[in-house]
Amino acid sequence: MPSVFSSGSQHEQVVFCMDHASGLRAIIAIYSTALGPALGGTRFHPYADEDTALLDALALSKAMAYKAACAGLDLGGGKAVILGDPDRDKSESLLRAYGRFVASLNGRYITACDVGTYVEDMDVVARESRWVTGRSPEHGGSGDSGVLTASGVFAGMRACAQHLWGSPSLAGRRIAVAGVGKVGRRLVGHLVADGASVVAADVNRAALDRLHAQHPDVELRTDPDTLIRADVEVYSPCALGGVLTPQTVGALRARIVCGGANNQLAGTGVDEQLASAGILYAPDFVVNAGGLIQVADEIEGYSHERAQAKASRIFATTLDVLALAEQTGVTSVVAATRLAERRMTEIGQLRKILIP
Repeated sequence: MPSVFSSGSQHEQVVFCMDHASGLRAIIAIYSTALGPALGGTRFHPYADEDTALLDALALSKAMAYKAACAGLDLGGGKAVILGDPDRDKSESLLRAYGRFVASLNGRYITACDVGTYVEDMDVVARESRWVTGRSPEHGGSGDSGVLTASGVFAGMRACAQHLWGSPSLAGRRIAVAGVGKVGRRLVGHLVADGASVVAADVNRAALDRLHAQHPDVELRTDPDTLIRADVEVYSPCALGGVLTPQTVGALRARIVCGGANNQLAGTGVDEQLASAGILYAPDFVVNAGGLIQVADEIEGYSHERAQAKASRIFATTLDVLALAEQTGVTSVVAATRLAERRMTEIGQLRKILIP
């Protein structure tokens, strides 16, 4: 067992899943159920080894708990990772085997889409478990959660602009978007509509071609790393996490960092480095909560209008976090974490009141 469990992990439950017949190797991590069932997506990724996959599941599930708390949802935080190449290893039998492991947790964990999984995959998983969201509209789901994730990131970015420049408008601002997949592509659409000048990068040439077809005036690059040093006012990481390291922060020219990627900070102290450099950082688990809000709404029976109204509150929540950070002299990450943990503690204590 990796030594991470002896280094202060506070997760409630971690489940290792294996089915030799289908080739399934997966890990389900539940950080907290203080506010309700742990909801979080399933990431299908070719991890280097099991230890790396476990660390990702632990970090992502913790972030999901804080995300749900800051979003005002009655949900805890969980995450699952499937080890493998989704283009090569994904199959009906593997997804259904995974669904049975999700079902075995009897509602403590509710899954959804993430990197490497899509609504059609969730429809397959749901053939073995009812604890599945992010399903297709044909099956009562909300479809691609990238829709409200991008909308929420845009709202968070507007809040950063309001806090720093006194206006929520991004018109005339030069913005770098790293990663133009499910979320980044839609975020670019919001930015262009608001009058921003956008430079976007992705290692996937097909993703860039799709973006160019929609927005031919957007400057495109094939190396997302070049955006770190780009002459822009906002840097928006929208692919995988860990992009903000002491080295990259030192090279940043942007005044604001606000993106859709999870776990953007590569280690402790990076948030302090950002603050010291005068860079306003929007905590990822605050601004990218739109997707969680969207799939969580499926639990009641999906209403796009209701979910969209909840996601629009990300603007006010981001402003509250930034104001608290400024007032108390802490980083935005510390401020957001305090807000989340306070709600988890206060509402979690209600569980002590037993209902017959």
